[in-house]
Amino acid sequence: MNPNLARLQSYPFEKLRALFAGVEPPAHLKPIRLSIGEPQHPTPGFIRQTLADNLGGLSSYPATLGSDALRGAIAHWLERRYGLPKIDPASQVIPVAGTREALFAFAQCVVDGTKPGAKVLCPNPFYQIYEGAALLANAEPIFINNLPESDFGSDFGSIDEATWRDIQLVYVCSPGNPTGRLLTLDEWKTLFELSDRYGFVIAADECYSEIYFDDADKPIGGLEAAWRLGRTDFRNVVMFSSLSKRSNVPGMRSGFVAGDAKILGDFLLYRTYHGCALNPAVQAASVVAWNDEEHVEENRRLYRDKFARITPMLQPWLPVRLPDAGFYYWVRTPLPDTEFARRLQAEYNVTVLPGSYLARESNGVNPGAGFVRIALVADTHECVEAAGRIIDFCKTL
Repeated sequence: MNPNLARLQSYPFEKLRALFAGVEPPAHLKPIRLSIGEPQHPTPGFIRQTLADNLGGLSSYPATLGSDALRGAIAHWLERRYGLPKIDPASQVIPVAGTREALFAFAQCVVDGTKPGAKVLCPNPFYQIYEGAALLANAEPIFINNLPESDFGSDFGSIDEATWRDIQLVYVCSPGNPTGRLLTLDEWKTLFELSDRYGFVIAADECYSEIYFDDADKPIGGLEAAWRLGRTDFRNVVMFSSLSKRSNVPGMRSGFVAGDAKILGDFLLYRTYHGCALNPAVQAASVVAWNDEEHVEENRRLYRDKFARITPMLQPWLPVRLPDAGFYYWVRTPLPDTEFARRLQAEYNVTVLPGSYLARESNGVNPGAGFVRIALVADTHECVEAAGRIIDFCKTL
């Protein structure tokens, strides 16, 4: 067996199940789960109908590169959303089976694990796929702490030159999971300059990009930042995006990667062996989803309404604030995060995720400790009910 498998840690939700072992929440309170970032708004009817109408395509093997129609729809969406010039759907876009599998597979393609000291840089807290991808690529994950005193940003200047020379891949997540923070254009500029100096590839995880609160201030994407800063070839930059959060179709497993054509050419070669092509019915449904913005605007409205109602409810009791984007609160707790989560589950049947499960100790600090992630993914009524229970819980502390 690959010895690196032994280096993989339990997933946060496995740790959560262990934390809740023996807990029996009050039977009269309906469980409300705000722990997992799984969209629970209804899937738009036109997407479901298109999926059903194209089930005949299941009789054919799909191409690894996907259909011309799907790559064209994604390229046009990138142009509309980020004000980019013409994106070449033949060389700068690859459909993938959701960003999770692509973020993992990308490291296996990009990282040369035979080089001594191979490293992958990750934000901390982080999406655990980054760590697992690095380890299985035979690289060492290096964590850069996102702390409240730096507004949860990544201080790239804290990485010494010797470490930068070994870093082959940098994962960034903007909007961030779990903090909701956006990278600024100046931060992108710093990262691009470091990439030019040391030669690493940037994997920009942008799966929360379409959940934001101000239409006049949309999240900047990695390709948009590259273009605005004169990197018209998107060199060493690949972005990852998905329909899961944008269109409420997490079960469809449909996303894409886009950017540096040279890197994507190599990634396509890898994927012909990896074997994660989207089935034709999913591709057809994805085309209509990427081509429509009305349902995305309605989705944003639902999240905006929930945050507008719940933020002032919780603020007298917990230091919640509106994130830059995304659907999470990242909130400091008055108790250790694991104790807060376990007691809230045991006493009020509301599930949240301890922040320490989303981070690793780095430089003597676990930057997730003392925080919980609260995902406002349930419907508005349930989220308001959960907020009321959290308030009642905080009153007992």
